[in-house]
Parts: sequence; structure tokens; C-alpha cells
Amino acid sequence: MHTVLTRGNATVAYSLSVLACLTFCCFLSTVFLDYRTNANINTVRVLVKNVPDYGASREKHDLGFVTFDLETNLTDVFNWNVKQLFLFLTAEYKTSENLLNQVVLWDKIILRGDNAVLDLKNMNTKYYFWDDGNGLKDNKNISLYLSWNIIPNAGLLPSVLSTGRHTFKFPSEYSVSPI
Repeated sequence: MHTVLTRGNATVAYSLSVLACLTFCCFLSTVFLDYRTNANINTVRVLVKNVPDYGASREKHDLGFVTFDLETNLTDVFNWNVKQLFLFLTAEYKTSENLLNQVVLWDKIILRGDNAVLDLKNMNTKYYFWDDGNGLKDNKNISLYLSWNIIPNAGLLPSVLSTGRHTFKFPSEYSVSPI
């Protein structure tokens, strides 16, 4: 006959195998869902300044100031496998030196059970909109879009891009007024 320790080991190993199989089946139930939704983004105020960057050098770089409105409904994104969402607003643009520049301007965490309907008006950016040169002044093709990472109970950590995108331009003159 087997000892108590051997029987306990077999029981625990079998239980863990069944739980792993059930977790995988639960993961399969949500992996093919489409988590995209529309986000309406508008810019209210846009300014650009040429200020010294004291963090890296004493050279002057462009610093953009953007005030935005954001409206989206993320309640359909939540299901049993979504613990929380990490939202972030990204600006994307081209300069003569770089073909692709991406800057995260704002972020927010929405937990399950929180209000997932966002209607934000006149929001300032949470992070600085620095350019590593002078690529913001008179740039006519800046795109803002909302993305989110889904933090699941089991499975992959997908990164989802919203279907709404807003394009705006920076002024052709530097601002000298205080913000």
C-alpha cells in the first residue's frame, strides 16, 4: 500500500492539473473577444514654447501644452476576466529627424466596478510634451489616440487601440505667455 504522503502528493498533483486545465479553458473563452471601442478626443487649447531642457542639456527644445476633451464608454470592455484597465493617451507625430515620435501625455487606471464612462472636459496633460529638438513648432500632423492595457485574471495582457483618433496642429509661432 501507498503511504499517506504519496496519496496526498497524488491528490494535490491531480487537483493542480485540473485547475490549470480549467484556467486555460477560461482563458480561451475571452481571448478572441474584440475589446476595441470608439473614443472621441478633441483639443481645446494648443501652445508651443521653446524652453531650456535642464535635465539633459542647456539647449532649447520644444515644449507643447495641450488641453483636451475625452469622451468614451468602456463598460463593454469589462467582462469576468478583466480586473482593471490601464488607459493612456498618446501623441504621435513626424519630424525631419525622426519618422515616428510617440509621447504618452495622460494615463488613468480603471478598476472593475469603477465608473467606466469617461466624459472629461478641459483636461491638462499629466506628463510633459517634450520634443528632442524643434519639431513641434508649425507641425501640422499631430495625432492623439487612446489605448489601454487589459489586466486579466488569467491569460494574455493585450494592448488595445481605440477606433477614434484626433489630428491637430501646433502654432507656427512660439508662445511667450505664462501657462
